[in-house]
Amino acid sequence: MPLRIANAAGFWGDSLAAPRTTVERAAAGGAPLDYITLEYLAELTMSILARQRQKDPRSGFVTDFSTVLTDLLPALAAQPQLKIITNAGGINPLACAAATAAILRSAGLGETLVGVVSGDDLMPQLPQLREDGLPLINLDTGQPLSTLNRPVMAANAYLGAEPIAAALVAGASIVITGRVADASLTLGPALHEFGWPRDDWNRLAGASVAGHLIECGAQATGGLFRDWQNLNLAEVGYPIAELESDGSSVITKSAGTGGTVTVATVAEQLVYEIGDPRAYLTPDVTVDFTTVELAQLGPDRVAVRGATGIAATDSYKVSLAYESGFAASGQLLVWGRDCAAKARVCAEIIRARLHAAGYTPAEFHVECLGANEGVPGLRPPPTDQFETVLRVTVHDDNRAAVERFTREFAPLITSGPPGLAGYAAGRPEVRPILAYWPTLIPKNLVQPQVVVRAAKEMK
Repeated sequence: MPLRIANAAGFWGDSLAAPRTTVERAAAGGAPLDYITLEYLAELTMSILARQRQKDPRSGFVTDFSTVLTDLLPALAAQPQLKIITNAGGINPLACAAATAAILRSAGLGETLVGVVSGDDLMPQLPQLREDGLPLINLDTGQPLSTLNRPVMAANAYLGAEPIAAALVAGASIVITGRVADASLTLGPALHEFGWPRDDWNRLAGASVAGHLIECGAQATGGLFRDWQNLNLAEVGYPIAELESDGSSVITKSAGTGGTVTVATVAEQLVYEIGDPRAYLTPDVTVDFTTVELAQLGPDRVAVRGATGIAATDSYKVSLAYESGFAASGQLLVWGRDCAAKARVCAEIIRARLHAAGYTPAEFHVECLGANEGVPGLRPPPTDQFETVLRVTVHDDNRAAVERFTREFAPLITSGPPGLAGYAAGRPEVRPILAYWPTLIPKNLVQPQVVVRAAKEMK
């Protein structure tokens, strides 16, 4: 029997109903799941969590998981084989585990073993790493971290599948991680269930491809699909990977759910965010996607075969976030035959009034939404446009400059051109900005840690 692993969350903010629906539909169809993965993290998410932890040391994890877990409690009680793997731990997996344990205890499931994977958080050792001269080169700019004269708020290595497998070996039914590579959420269970050698690169590559295909949730089952018009996306099913011991898989979804699984939907996800298709880098294996073969086996069933791989690199990718000043965005509806020109005049009035008040923001970005500026330069502006949404965004290290910007929208209502609306929402919000510094760290400087305990023992 294949190992059935579903994914029911592709980011923090994905459907709260999808996990329970995915589990229940699979069981109702006579093929219950072995694992359900919940993938919540992205670079932006890590920055949001870092800001939350700064305000409250007990936060910094994905709170949606508590809602999802509560919803899954009946399934966990009825399906003892079902295991949950999630990176909902964010930058505080121990706090996430404590919240998880409290939910399990209150449901009478205190004997449930919860695994926690940590060690990805580099903040405790970052000062020493910098003192030791580790360059932490920015992968985009080539600059060393020593050139950054701003406070670092978070730094997390992308761990791999082995700590997840270790937690499962120790009996965990729920594994909570911090930052791990997305595909590793699927490879971890495969390592545990199939017992593959850690240098069986082709099998590891096959399971990593399956993990990559399901990691974004409904993107593999019709979400964002170019032929979306005839799909029922309101009830879209989330993807299931049926993994075989040779590393091949079948991508499918539960019967009766919306969306579709075809070679086309799977191929679109296959090439999503992979960089070099001959060298897709994960902490576990370097995968060659050009050898992968897809075949339609039947309705909503696509075979995935032929993945090959070589050894992973000796580095972990690091997601590092640093303080980068403040930003705010404001918008107004502008109506009339000359709406786009009028909107740009409004933006220049704001800029001039800011300058008169003694402020020149470092960045001042103007958009006329509806004037083909969503993808600049792709299409000319329409000639018969009668309304647009003016959106102006500023960014500066000086909070006072951004604060003053937020006060310059409302005066336009009576002192600007006619045809303005949308001001009832109030002043724009000033928000602190965390910027992204992608880098690498040698694996020998990172020590993943695994703890497995019964929920009743976790506080």
